[in-house]
Amino acid sequence: MLEARTAVAAIRAATAPDHDRVDAAYGAFDLADRTRYAVFLRAHARALPAAEAALAARPGLPDFRRRAPLLADDLAALGEPAPPPLRFVLPEGEAAGWGALYVVEGSRLGGIMLARSVPADLPAAYLGARHRSGEWRTLLAALDDAATRAGTDRWIDEAIAGARATFDLYRRAA
Repeated sequence: MLEARTAVAAIRAATAPDHDRVDAAYGAFDLADRTRYAVFLRAHARALPAAEAALAARPGLPDFRRRAPLLADDLAALGEPAPPPLRFVLPEGEAAGWGALYVVEGSRLGGIMLARSVPADLPAAYLGARHRSGEWRTLLAALDDAATRAGTDRWIDEAIAGARATFDLYRRAA
């Protein structure tokens, strides 16, 4: 049975090294440089559409606002074609989708901070796609609620596996 840990806290703690690896991989990009920014966006375009497609195929997840079209628009504005997405298969288990959604939606927070580094003359709809008021807190509460309803540590372990797989997708794409 679940003890004192929340699913969100468990996912955050268990995937901190994965998150750090992804941050390090993308931190090398100079977003103020048009060419390096385009490479950064192409890397994201190898990951995000694959992750969003996997999430859309998983029943039982809350609705989420896709950002792949914004990413494709930013690339097009730079005169860059979108690359083919990497192959991505979520691990088994209902909760894996929740873990993946945590990573995909969490990346919005980082995107807002990164958008500050993008010059005004470059497109930044993708990075600037912030959460609506209360949207992130609502998602985290729903994730914890789903874990509580499941009532097992196995559910949290599945969510962690889904989050790790998604972080790995982004790392591979970089």
